[in-house]
Amino acid sequence: MKCSVFAPSHITGFFEIVDHQQPLKRGSCGAGVAMDTGVVTKLQIIDKEYEEGFRTDVKINGVYDAKNATITFKTLELMEKNFNISSIICDRTILVDHEMEVPIGAGYGTSAACALGTALAIAKILELDITFNNAASMAHLAEIEMKSGLGDVVAEVNGGITFRLKEGAPGVAVTDKMILADDLYVISKSLGGIETSKIIGDPTHKKRINTTGRYMLKELLKNPDPETFLKLSKKFAMETGLLNSEVMDLIKILEDETLGASMAMLGNTAFALSKTPDTSIKGAMISKIDSDGCKFL
Repeated sequence: MKCSVFAPSHITGFFEIVDHQQPLKRGSCGAGVAMDTGVVTKLQIIDKEYEEGFRTDVKINGVYDAKNATITFKTLELMEKNFNISSIICDRTILVDHEMEVPIGAGYGTSAACALGTALAIAKILELDITFNNAASMAHLAEIEMKSGLGDVVAEVNGGITFRLKEGAPGVAVTDKMILADDLYVISKSLGGIETSKIIGDPTHKKRINTTGRYMLKELLKNPDPETFLKLSKKFAMETGLLNSEVMDLIKILEDETLGASMAMLGNTAFALSKTPDTSIKGAMISKIDSDGCKFL
């Protein structure tokens, strides 16, 4: 039994953290862009028996990676808790391989993509009596519990330049998306990662983020175009104090070549939207906007 799922990577431009006692209703409001480079999750169940329930082997780009596999294990743990998948899998083994097309931990929403691919693939293989959003909400719960993200799951389900109007998991959150007049490229360059949990779990950062991000979505909805999105995103990056000088240097170069640029939330990564794939930045990643969202392959 095999299944493959593609989840687009997602860069958040600005956001506001919204808490709630119920994890499915916790998340973030804000805006971001989904890309056609992302994560392909290949999942299969084989008849290799394991002594105590089912076993899971997780690889990332064909290699065991204990640190970045934790979101996958958490997702399967939640699938078991909510849907009792062990009663169907029995003593067989789950093999998961995430093929990453973007850097890990650098603001591209890879943990959400891995969680989505895992939840949706296992739901399809086992023919669980649940909906797409039921399965995807387990990915959101995994992100919340691991403190690895707040709004990437729902944005990767939606695709495009997504407005997260109301926080929460798929089926709970309210989203909209930008109507684009042109096919745009996403140009990005990462200088490394930022530990998401250290930012969203820190009271000082959280206060600064929410104070800055609270009004920006309303401003974007007044002029829902790429330039306004990028302008507000850069303002958010600067006013929250999350932007460092190295990423700012990349942003300045990209601003001269594109429709505008900012910092990916949360990663030491600069990104821009452009009508052409051209850039003078060496080693930049060139993607197109993914309008469809997460899908089975």
